[in-house]
Amino acid sequence: MIEQYGWSDALRQAFAPHAGAGLVPGRIIVHRRELPLVVTEGGTLTARLSGRLRHEAREAGHPAAGDWVALSANPGEAKAVIQAVLPRRTAFVRRAADSLQTVQVIAANVDVVFVVSSLNADLNPRRLERFLAAAWQSGAQPVVVLTKADLGDRVAEQAAAVAAVAAGCPVLPVSSREGLGLGELRRLIRPGETAVLIGSSGVGKSTLVNTLLGEERMATQGIREADGRGKHTTSFRELVLLPGGGMILDTPGIREVGLVEADEGLGTVFDDIEQLSAQCRFRDCRHQGEPGCAVQAALEDGRLDPARWAHFRKLSEELAVSTQSKDRVAQDAAGRRQARMQRAYLSGKRDLKQP
Repeated sequence: MIEQYGWSDALRQAFAPHAGAGLVPGRIIVHRRELPLVVTEGGTLTARLSGRLRHEAREAGHPAAGDWVALSANPGEAKAVIQAVLPRRTAFVRRAADSLQTVQVIAANVDVVFVVSSLNADLNPRRLERFLAAAWQSGAQPVVVLTKADLGDRVAEQAAAVAAVAAGCPVLPVSSREGLGLGELRRLIRPGETAVLIGSSGVGKSTLVNTLLGEERMATQGIREADGRGKHTTSFRELVLLPGGGMILDTPGIREVGLVEADEGLGTVFDDIEQLSAQCRFRDCRHQGEPGCAVQAALEDGRLDPARWAHFRKLSEELAVSTQSKDRVAQDAAGRRQARMQRAYLSGKRDLKQP
């Protein structure tokens, strides 16, 4: 059964130490913080974290949808305990909205990230750049999916504008209502592989899943007439099997993705700016009026969009602040560990002095 969900020889080898300890493998198919659903060879179980893993999750984050886990489970029971999480091949992550340090894993062990936007008021090149930076950093293949293509009269023009900021990844206009682009979308999800849908509420992610499944499994709602934005529908992350093989992971709508250690992803999305920077006369050029600045020259002659340049600077500064904050947290943690060791050492010396 778990072979349908991507279980492989590589995973079997990684799981071997856990198998020796009497644990069983499973994959999280519904992410709920307290009691996720895990599919195993014996069926689907509800699972809770072990005390040790719950303690570790405060810093490393909780297991996510798509994670492969090691479970202790009794035959015939529908409940299990997650004892360990197997190493992830890929992970789409974001910084939690209320913290510079907390990392939230949206989807683990995915092969394709569908960055979904609808061809209405939701279409925002700056948001797509942010999402794509995180998608490239995940290790999976990003694809931009433009939904509701049947409602627009400038589809080709809009798709071309998106392709200009998509760093070479595929851009696919689709329509669930008319079936436009769905055949190509299905071909991008190969048997045994996992795709995740990332995007704002109401862009049509759940409708896409229903269309690919051929049934109305996911709840859907329309968009607000006032601003064309979607209403929140999906409340948890769910991994489902598709007819003919492959899996797709639906996620709640995300308005913002805080980037985490995404230097490579950012460099990929803004490769044009990276190449311009390499042409500057001075290696440490700050692009603020230095002579021979290729970036400033491109801004002046129109080759570089000022809005794109401003967004690149914003995201770069965001990453720098996040990295500095993470370094400070690591330094504080190291200081606390050293203080504990010093206290233990002094306590040991006192004990030795006692008769």
